[in-house]
Formats: sequence, C-alpha cells, structure tokens
Amino acid sequence: WLDQAGDGGNLPALDLAGLPAATLRVLNETLGEGEVSAIVEAGHEVRVQETVFSGVWREQHLNGTHLLHDYLLAAPIPPVVAAVAQERASATLRQLPLPAGAMNVPALVNELQEAMDLAGPDTPSRVINLTLLPLSPEDAAHLDAVLDGGSVVLLSRGFGNCRISSTAARHVWRVQYFNNMQTLILNTIEVVPMPEVAVAAREDLVETRDRLLDLVQWMGDSLTPA
Repeated sequence: WLDQAGDGGNLPALDLAGLPAATLRVLNETLGEGEVSAIVEAGHEVRVQETVFSGVWREQHLNGTHLLHDYLLAAPIPPVVAAVAQERASATLRQLPLPAGAMNVPALVNELQEAMDLAGPDTPSRVINLTLLPLSPEDAAHLDAVLDGGSVVLLSRGFGNCRISSTAARHVWRVQYFNNMQTLILNTIEVVPMPEVAVAAREDLVETRDRLLDLVQWMGDSLTPA
C-alpha cells in the first residue's frame, strides 16, 4: 500500500513491529492520538490512527489478533484508505428496481452517477446535502440499498463528531456530522476521491514539521547531560 502513494512510493514510513516494548511505550506516549481514525477492510483488518502530530499516522495491519505490520508514516492520509475504498467499489451504481413511493431518489441516483463519471483528483467535489433534500422513507431505503457495502470507515473529532464512510460506489462517500448528544445534524454525500475533512491540510503538515524539529531538538538537549 505504501508504494501507492502519490509521491512515487517515497512516502516516509517505518515498520515498528518488533521494536522493544520499552521503546514502543515511549514512542506511544510521545505520539499520542489525534483527531482522525479509520478502520479499513482490506482482506485483513487495517487500523489507522492519526497521532497528535497532524499528518503523522499509525497504520496497523492485523490478522485476527496477530499484528502483521505497525507502520509509522507521514502523509495527508495513509494511501491504504483511498486505495481500498476505490478497489472495493464499482464505477457504476447498483441498478435496483425503484420502490413504490419513491419521490426524489431517481433524480438523486442519476446525479450521483453523473458526478462519479466526472470524479477525479482535479475535479471539485460534488456535495449533496441530504438534510435539506426531502426524501421519503422509500427514497432513503433505496439509497441505502444502492450505496451500502463500503470497506472504509473514518471518524474525525475535529469539529464535533464526523463519520465518513466509503460506499459500494467508487468516489462516493457518506459524510455525517453529529453533535455531542450523538444526534445527526448534517447528512451529506460527497463524490470525491477523498473527503477533505479526513485529510491533513498543507498548513497542518508544515506545522507538524516544525513541531517535530522542536521535539528532536528537545530530545537531543535532554540526552546531552545524560
């Protein structure tokens, strides 16, 4: 997966599996946990957790309870997230019979397929706000049946709680925002390779670089007297 990074495979990454327990404990305490996490079903389970340094991630591959890999990597988002979401999704929406009582879902499905056909890294995201769209219960059930079956779920705690789920359709994501009472307050569909809310911004990466340089300097200064 790391070879699929957009920088030609030069993604900074270390496999921490096999490190001494004491070293790993200090590393875990230093890195902590950030705002974004993900579960990826890639034939085996992949757990992704952002550290307190935005754009620095832990990516753990597991076979049951056995840890296969424990990567520490730097990226706007780990490539495995987008790669699995795309590989395990279809370029066309499921063609299912419309239910009796369908109102707006036929036009919505057509809009989604049109946006999917145009989606790409240089194409602005298409956002459909389902909160403002009048959908009958039959519309909502049909939409779920068309989209269900994604392999990636991300959680972002940056601004409230945001759940980002891939779907069975390529580049189509369910992005849902919840308040502190876990009530759904904004329900959207985004057609984009990766929703922006899940990705570390460039200014965050620059800040992380500076913070890491300060950390290395502090650690060096601490080790000198010892």
